[in-house]
Amino acid sequence: MRSSRSNVACARSWCRRASPSRSSSSTTPPPIAPARSPRASPAPASVHLSQLTNFSSPPEGWSGKNNALIAAEPLARGQWLLFVDADTEHLEGSLAAAVAEAEEHNVALLSYSPEQLLTGVRQQLVMPVLFAELAMKYSPRRINDPALPDAAANGQYILVRAEVHRQLGGFRAIAGEMLEDVALARLYKSSGQAIRFRLARGRVRTRMYRSWPELRLGWSKNLVLLFPDARLLARRRIEEFRRLLITGAIAPLWTLWYLAQPHHGDLFWPLLIAIYWLFTLVGFAGFYARISRAHFPFVPSLLSFFGLPLFASLLRESDAVWKKGTVTWRGRSYSRAGAESTGAESQAPVSKSK
Repeated sequence: MRSSRSNVACARSWCRRASPSRSSSSTTPPPIAPARSPRASPAPASVHLSQLTNFSSPPEGWSGKNNALIAAEPLARGQWLLFVDADTEHLEGSLAAAVAEAEEHNVALLSYSPEQLLTGVRQQLVMPVLFAELAMKYSPRRINDPALPDAAANGQYILVRAEVHRQLGGFRAIAGEMLEDVALARLYKSSGQAIRFRLARGRVRTRMYRSWPELRLGWSKNLVLLFPDARLLARRRIEEFRRLLITGAIAPLWTLWYLAQPHHGDLFWPLLIAIYWLFTLVGFAGFYARISRAHFPFVPSLLSFFGLPLFASLLRESDAVWKKGTVTWRGRSYSRAGAESTGAESQAPVSKSK
């Protein structure tokens, strides 16, 4: 690590393998694990859930995750606080590298989008489509530009300066937000604090969902909040799928038909077929260019064409769930009013404070 002064406190999950001083042989991650930088302490201490004396059921309007984070914040010590999901895997040295990166770019909040580990065929097909849409709507380039209003973060990995975090009120300031990561990033940026957001390949990775039912349940909670025009986006992706499917089928069939005909030296049909092939390839190239923004491997990215209907189905399902007025997540019900507040705020311009 570049700065031996920097202390880091990891809340929400264990920073496994993130620091060389932490053994990776243990298997049970405590909810909170305060940790110093590798040079500062050879044996970070752990704080277990039983030690959270201020932990109770969330008040009305708070999400369960925000409630847990708010309970953990007072116990964390250090110049930096790291909030991570329990299923996030930290690769060797990632914690030291993250703190060094935040200090190098002089940001108050650094968020990583972990490399995604996928399970099952449907996840392989739909996740590249989904993350490509997120990359388009929440562009890291725009988020990292302090002159632009865009703000977002990934709740699977958020590193913050402790002093700034407490001055802004921490997660208590956004306790009622369903998209607490986006809301936190907006809180920082609207307060004039620099933030940084990027893909974290080689640093952290995660397996968000272990089955298709888990994935459906999880994204039905969030997709409408992330994409308020979910129905329109679903229709566009279905239309794109149909267009690419039809053109992709006609091009080779037309070519085979022509090759089976007697040739008379007429260039009309070869030229027309060549133009059609060009039109078809341009369409697929445009699709792949968008999908490649998610930085998934080549084969899943290419095959994610077949994930377009699945993505459209998830969008429609999320819209239908929220139209009922409430959504149930991990045994708790959340109202549509609070979700609409979150979604609206994620679209509002950020006013830079001086």
